[in-house]
Amino acid sequence: MLVSLTVGKVDAGVAVLLTQDNRLIEFPSVLLPNNITSGSIVDITVARNHAAETASATAFQTLQKRILNTYGIKTPTPPILRLRNATQTSLVLEWDPIDLATASLKSLSLYRNGSKAGSIPRPLETRSTKISGLAIHTEYTFHLVLRTTAGTYQSEKLVCRTHKMTDLSGITVTAGVLAPQQKDALAAALDRIGGKLIDTVRIDTTHFVCTEGRGPLWEKAVEMNIPVVVPEWVDACEAEGTIVSVRGYYLNADPKARQLGPIHSSTQHQRTTSTATSNQIPDPDQSSLSPSPSNLAPSSSQQAEQQQLEEPPLTPFPGAEMTGQPTAEEREVSSDEGRMSPPPPVPPKDDDDDDKKDEAPVQEDYDAAEGATPEEEERASGSDQEQASTAEEHSDHPGEEKGKPAEEESKERHSKEGEGDFNEVPL
Repeated sequence: MLVSLTVGKVDAGVAVLLTQDNRLIEFPSVLLPNNITSGSIVDITVARNHAAETASATAFQTLQKRILNTYGIKTPTPPILRLRNATQTSLVLEWDPIDLATASLKSLSLYRNGSKAGSIPRPLETRSTKISGLAIHTEYTFHLVLRTTAGTYQSEKLVCRTHKMTDLSGITVTAGVLAPQQKDALAAALDRIGGKLIDTVRIDTTHFVCTEGRGPLWEKAVEMNIPVVVPEWVDACEAEGTIVSVRGYYLNADPKARQLGPIHSSTQHQRTTSTATSNQIPDPDQSSLSPSPSNLAPSSSQQAEQQQLEEPPLTPFPGAEMTGQPTAEEREVSSDEGRMSPPPPVPPKDDDDDDKKDEAPVQEDYDAAEGATPEEEERASGSDQEQASTAEEHSDHPGEEKGKPAEEESKERHSKEGEGDFNEVPL
């Protein structure tokens, strides 16, 4: 197609061309001949290039397919979460390597019971994590959330439960420096309680067992804050049937600090109780050697005396309330118990004879009691009963007793003491 155009104006970049119907067309001046000026007429041929169109369309379709195959078909894979190990207070979770396809990673977060527990550091390298400080025998729900440039992907929810104290299957032990026999015994003990023995220190290692603190495994266990214990700890767990505290089973720990379990503690409590009971029982040999007059009393008197010692009555005194005084039945005592009653207090105006009688040793009364005849014992019992009745009269009338002169009291006491001494003299 040939078109004739008139050059209207020529600039450095654009030239204005006029059509026959007076339409303006801006045309690049670079494409015009060099000697073109205003008023020149140029012929321009316009034709369609079909080959070029076909080549361009083919190239475009190829590009679209490549983009689709690269970014449209393969997408990031949701993470797969699973339980690796469980103990009484911790859980070890692991997952497969993250497949991002052609997307870029933004973040990888762990959720516990619907709430965000934290973000996983270095998600392209880290494949496991340990959650500590959990409650014993409690159910938890976990899931991962992967955020990428291609979208957000969530793993399936994982329901797991911590172990009971009696469940020892979560114990995972790494052995350090041990004798061959100790290592075999350790493996057998772990097999009996359901634990595991591994060769390396991993994130799921719960305890490091050794007898000497040296070696690369020991250094790694210390770096990861894994308890380093002796083989006796596994034996204690097997014996108790539950998790035992590691405080007394460290390498440099004192064996005395090891806490006893329920079995040993109950046995020790029984031993302590039996020892305390045996210490409270009086020695019959020592009681028989004491020179007190109560040894000469019959068995019924000893029982009454024991009851009196266990619950001693309150002694009344002049001017005090009589609410705590014993009844008339409790005040009745035998002659032998009357003999044990302490003498009344000595007034300041007593004679020398009264002081001598009050200072008489107990041994004389004991000898006199041994040599007394039945008639003397009856007389002594009668005198003791008189003293008991007199004491009751004084206790019933404390105000009157307080008003008596000191001389009359001393005379009465002197006569009573004289009668008691006369009755005790053998015929």
